[in-house]
Amino acid sequence: MKATLSLDLEQVIDQQSFGKFHFRVAALCAVSVLLDGFDAQVMGFVAPSLAQQWHISRAALSPILSSGLLGMLLGALLFGPLADRFGRKPVLVFCTLWFGIFSLLTSRADSVQSMLVLRLITGFGLGGTMPNAIALTAEYMPKRIRATGVMIMFTGFTIGAAAGGLVAAALIPHFGWQSVFVLGGLLPCVAAVFLFGLPESLRFLVLKGGEDGRLANILHKVAPDVKVPPGTSFVAGERRERGFVVKQLFALGRAKLTLLLWVIYFMSLLDLFFLNSWLPTILHDAGLSLRQAILITTMFQVGGAVASIFLGRFIDRMTSYRVLAWAYLGASVCVFLVGAAGTSVVLGTIVVFAAGFCVIGAQTGANALTAESYPTGIRSTGTGWALGIGRIGSIVGPLVGGLLLSSELEVKRVFWVAAVPPLIAAAASFVVTPQSGKKTP
Repeated sequence: MKATLSLDLEQVIDQQSFGKFHFRVAALCAVSVLLDGFDAQVMGFVAPSLAQQWHISRAALSPILSSGLLGMLLGALLFGPLADRFGRKPVLVFCTLWFGIFSLLTSRADSVQSMLVLRLITGFGLGGTMPNAIALTAEYMPKRIRATGVMIMFTGFTIGAAAGGLVAAALIPHFGWQSVFVLGGLLPCVAAVFLFGLPESLRFLVLKGGEDGRLANILHKVAPDVKVPPGTSFVAGERRERGFVVKQLFALGRAKLTLLLWVIYFMSLLDLFFLNSWLPTILHDAGLSLRQAILITTMFQVGGAVASIFLGRFIDRMTSYRVLAWAYLGASVCVFLVGAAGTSVVLGTIVVFAAGFCVIGAQTGANALTAESYPTGIRSTGTGWALGIGRIGSIVGPLVGGLLLSSELEVKRVFWVAAVPPLIAAAASFVVTPQSGKKTP
């Protein structure tokens, strides 16, 4: 009897050089994340016009702003496990189409109540897009550049969030706030068509018992030079996870990893959204002009984008949470120094850029390392639940900021408090042992 050839897909993927196929996967995932970032942040840019037209106070807008974040939290918790059951590609396409359709419907909102409900439902799709874009990118990137690939892909979110302000400024004066949601809805619907061109994860298909013919066709695109003789069987070098998928986050020694990641994400997103929400206001109140405050705050996002390249390379070389720990420690120092910059534009620009490099860079690095730390069968669930827990922090952050500012603390003392969450995230990162989550019996 002729022996059956066994081919380890993970090994084949790791041996490949970055090529057109990898670029296409990362680019399509980046587009979905970019549109996710646009829709996730656009409410903040629309809010002033909405308040003026509907004659409502800032306090009345707060539930609307929070409802989108709550929807993203629930979407991450729900669609992560669904992707580990049905596949990354169909869930990614579905979620992108979901938030596109409901963004279009949001343009028809005519009351605070209808806007609140529509933003909540839109958030479901937004929350489900991110973990699956991360997982799919990670599962096709060769190991030596995996973190860099995921982090560069994820800069799409930052670009999309920044683009929301530019688009809102251009459209609202001429076409009203509704036009922003129309554009923010049409683009994801169009993108969903192109996302059908994504391949399903090879590792996922192997673990789910996919047909060898389909696996061979996808593998030929990944590695054109690899010959696959008839009768070849495919393996992924991992066990198949069984049972309730969320429970598997705590099985086989993963409990410590999972809980520490939740602490990291909670603290990281708490600080990130606190700074995103209040930094322009705090800098303006400290004595800078509104224009200076906005321009300096922009450097926060620029720093985060730059970090994706540099931190990604360090993480790929070391594959260690220690890189993340040092980044969060740097974030704590930089946030502390923002409060000491006073009204100096030059110093403020430098420390805000550095804070963005460390805060946003560390969060993006956490996404890459989380995807690397969990096995294929629970990767979307692990990433999705970490992001979901982090979303609680993203809701708490702006609320804490509001309380601190209303207490009339000195500006520097507000930033002293804001330096604590990344310090806690750094401590958690120093003790993470991701290897425990990858063991197979």
